[in-house]
Amino acid sequence: MLAITAIYASLMGLLFITLSANVIRCRFKARVSVGDGGDPALIKAIRSQANCAEYAPIGLILLGISEIQGAPGWAVHVLGGALLGARVLHAYGFGHRPQIVWMRQLGIVLTMAMIVLAALGNLGHALI
Repeated sequence: MLAITAIYASLMGLLFITLSANVIRCRFKARVSVGDGGDPALIKAIRSQANCAEYAPIGLILLGISEIQGAPGWAVHVLGGALLGARVLHAYGFGHRPQIVWMRQLGIVLTMAMIVLAALGNLGHALI
């Protein structure tokens, strides 16, 4: 059972729905049904949501594999918390006007660190 991963996958799902609602809100405001219509706020909202969709799945897959392979609960929580925190930081920093660059940068660094650590840990466990 993936009890810890379920927590972070659920919270990530709620983050994704929040970002999706923002895209919908921006579409209504800009009166754009398809594409971005060149609207800067809509472009930003679409990319913020898409960025989450691009990075969250691999992070959650690696998190689940870590839990299945028997990583200590605290380690799974650290990895899950890092991924969730990173995605929130990135979405907020990127979506804010003007951008909060340090939040965006910290978000991507934490995301990459989580993916690399989980991938190496899973690989090491699988090979040893």
